[in-house]
Amino acid sequence: MSELVIAARQAGVLRLTLNDSVTRNSLSEAMMAALHASLDAAATDASARVVVIAATGPAFCSGHNLKEITAHRADLDHGAACFERLFNACSALMLTIVNHPKPVIAEVQGLASAAGCQLVASCDLAVAADTASFCTPGVNIGLFCSTPMVALSRTVAPKHAMEMLLTGTTIPAAEARRIGLINRVVSPNSLSETVDELAQKIAGKSQTTLRLGKAAFYRQLDLPLAEAYAMTARVMTENLLKHDAEEGIAAFIDKRAPSWSDE
Repeated sequence: MSELVIAARQAGVLRLTLNDSVTRNSLSEAMMAALHASLDAAATDASARVVVIAATGPAFCSGHNLKEITAHRADLDHGAACFERLFNACSALMLTIVNHPKPVIAEVQGLASAAGCQLVASCDLAVAADTASFCTPGVNIGLFCSTPMVALSRTVAPKHAMEMLLTGTTIPAAEARRIGLINRVVSPNSLSETVDELAQKIAGKSQTTLRLGKAAFYRQLDLPLAEAYAMTARVMTENLLKHDAEEGIAAFIDKRAPSWSDE
């Protein structure tokens, strides 16, 4: 059996490629476990300064494996324990991306459906080929995309999210960019190159600064305005006391390139 997630490193960028094109890279229990393990390993891997999640085949990720789900309807509890385990594992995976100390970029070459769309929305940045498409089509099969809704509604405006959730309509990459689900749309031939350029630009920054900033970004989103300013003021103070902030400011004043120690 081939690896479900292929890891490749180049110049500070760790590319994790979903590799189950037979199921359109569905988030089976095995796929989620493999991706979660790879992300956990990347968290403490000093050589991985930025993480890219990509995929093989025509689909980026088709969401949960419906055949796997259906098979568990024969369980004594009609699959209840399995379903709860599955969605808890998926939620934990998405939280791992959001809480990851490294920036995570989705490289979307094809369809991102249901939990696959959730995966894209959970990443810090997303770049898509102009042939990619996005949907939360659970309503079409009697299963509202409730967990994908969490990431989607925190990424795009509520009415855009609700339209996707209520209609199940597939939207093209250009529309996904317009509503803020993804950052950039490029030709398929330049997708990996564009993602690499973006990842390399981020990889050249202080890891300490990125870690502090990413964590603060997500924490402040759910805070009232005054609390958000109070919290980020504390983060700015903590950041200024780090070696890399001292070095970066000195380099700016001296008109030279900074030398990061990631401290």
